[in-house]
Amino acid sequence: MVIRINLQRTTKHTENMNIKAIMTATLLAATSAVGAQTTVKNEINMEKLELTQEWDKTFPKSEKVSHEKVTFCNRYGITLAADLYKPVGVEGKLPAVAVSGPFGAVKEQASGLYAQELAERGFLTVAFDPSFTGESGGSPRYVASPDINTEDFCAAIDYLSVRNDVDTARIGILGICGWGGMALNAAAVDTRIKATVASTMYDMSRVTANAYFDADDNAEARHALRQKLSAQRTEDYRNGTYARAGGVVDPLPENAPQFVKDYYAYYKTKRGYHKRSLNSNDGWNTTSALSFLNMPLMTYIGEIGSAVMVVHGEKAHSRYFGEDAYKRLKGDNKKLVIVPGASHTDLYDNKEKIPFDKIEEFYRTYLCE
Repeated sequence: MVIRINLQRTTKHTENMNIKAIMTATLLAATSAVGAQTTVKNEINMEKLELTQEWDKTFPKSEKVSHEKVTFCNRYGITLAADLYKPVGVEGKLPAVAVSGPFGAVKEQASGLYAQELAERGFLTVAFDPSFTGESGGSPRYVASPDINTEDFCAAIDYLSVRNDVDTARIGILGICGWGGMALNAAAVDTRIKATVASTMYDMSRVTANAYFDADDNAEARHALRQKLSAQRTEDYRNGTYARAGGVVDPLPENAPQFVKDYYAYYKTKRGYHKRSLNSNDGWNTTSALSFLNMPLMTYIGEIGSAVMVVHGEKAHSRYFGEDAYKRLKGDNKKLVIVPGASHTDLYDNKEKIPFDKIEEFYRTYLCE
């Protein structure tokens, strides 16, 4: 059998099919765009949060700044609670800084102290509770996530970017302890962030996967941890509740390492205790560690083009996290500040140790230029 093909007709038919395919794809894209807009509109309907109106911080209120509670929504639909601080008597568009941390703390602790101090120095600031913690929304409670918590910083930038009293070209972030690593992660992905400070930082992925000082940096130790956490998932599901890992150890063992004693002195005493703080109470969900065990933070920090300052204490047990992160940064706008004689928790609330003058100078250089 001989089959004769009309090439001209076939070519024309193919062209018609291609045009139809293109038109169909265009129509589908337009329909998807309309649907996406509707979805976004639905997602930014924020959860109504119960926010404490009394001053319940671990630091005294400043008369030099105004204070109010605000809320904003992240890309996953979780509503975050924040304290907004603004210098009194200052008008016009201001440089702004979003602050969070330490890991397992709330905005009424160290992040609020940093935010209020920076507001006294002329910046509009927000100190926020990360997703699933403090006064912020999200369920289940007491979950940490390298992705969602990085997004929390970006959501704070969303909020600041649409305020009439903020200069959108002059927005920075500041992360304390575990949120120092999150801040670097956010700066790597969000180009709206013009300057980042990581104070007394942890790399939560590294310490989870390798233990302190990389003592368990081997496949066998990580496998044992995976087995333990996987078994805990089953147990949690069976029980219908999430086991908690425990906050700072209490009572404090006599032979505890000095940095554990320092944590106790902050989180478990009048100095820094707060009823909503995970570290002051029962800690994170035990299985929160799974995400950090499997998803490394700070993969692309070597590509951060904006300014970064890493601040660490000379005597901090966590100093190696900051110094190693700094070594991966590139460019003349990257700075490392080692505070003489300072421990990890000195940089939580010791205003004689926290180098606020250097932090202010850094932000004024890169947010106000």
